[in-house]
Amino acid sequence: MRRTRGSRCAALIIVGWGGALCPRRNPNAPFDLWEDTDVLRLMGSRTTIMAKDALALLDHLGWKKAHVFGHSMAGAMIACKLAAIAPERLCSLALLNATGGGFECFPKIDRQMISLTFRFLRAKTPEQRALVDLEAHYTKEYLDEYVGSCTRRKILYQEYVKAISSTGMQSNSGFEGQINACWTHKMTPKELDTIRSSGFLVSVIHGRDDIIAQLNHARRLAEKLHPAARMVELHGGHLVSHERPEEVNQALKELIKASKSKLRPEDWSYLPEEASGWLVLGMPMSPSVKSNEGASGLVAVYHLLGKVQLSFLYFIGVFLMGFQHMRNVLRIMKPVRVAASDS
Repeated sequence: MRRTRGSRCAALIIVGWGGALCPRRNPNAPFDLWEDTDVLRLMGSRTTIMAKDALALLDHLGWKKAHVFGHSMAGAMIACKLAAIAPERLCSLALLNATGGGFECFPKIDRQMISLTFRFLRAKTPEQRALVDLEAHYTKEYLDEYVGSCTRRKILYQEYVKAISSTGMQSNSGFEGQINACWTHKMTPKELDTIRSSGFLVSVIHGRDDIIAQLNHARRLAEKLHPAARMVELHGGHLVSHERPEEVNQALKELIKASKSKLRPEDWSYLPEEASGWLVLGMPMSPSVKSNEGASGLVAVYHLLGKVQLSFLYFIGVFLMGFQHMRNVLRIMKPVRVAASDS
């Protein structure tokens, strides 16, 4: 949380899933709702409840309005809910590496992701977890770059191990709470319409090489928030704000500047922008719009495969949640051995 000198609007930054484990340049800046795993378990881990907590924090600080920036799962989810619950409290909304709830929480299934998932579930030490997180958060190109005499991978690995060691490995209740919050998150058409028609500007910023939050989900969210939203695609992974800090800061500055100048959402969405390494889209076109009649068959196959993949991910999610529920039930029903008392 930060208020810039001379500005009327503060900035509320809501970090996402695993944000507590990532090294921070300013540990006092973000608002982290993932720190207390016991609170997550008790309150049912719903993004709506967390958004109300964020609103209560604004009230406590005396901030009438704020620029709200949310990152990943579930920082962007909480930011969206906050914007829908109290749109009058927002100066602007920025969603970084955002995705939706339910099946949209599933990453793209490929060999790399299967390997990372397997290693993530087996990680028992900060060192093992740090190796997995690095590959999930950044692109290989970024990690293999040399900074002085050693690679950035080596530098970040040491920082991640230190951060994870200081906070401790994540508890099972915290992990289950985060899964529940992300899986049950949903933005209704009414909530999206509230954000779209409230007058503040929205910027959806995403890394093209993000393997955690899929780019097509972010594009779809920008389409749903049209004409208030602008889509900014950058070269980078899930932590694109770390890989491309200058471009991300420039996009946020443009958002704040446009908000201060009372720019109309229609003008914001279609503003032409050109900068090295990033692309701005007003309304991303789907393959069906870009294709001609001769490619209609390929487009139909494309959409069919997309639906098959979503259905597959949905059934996997239902199976995993059912399996976890049965484990919890059996754990509760397991008899407890009681030692005989001496009479």
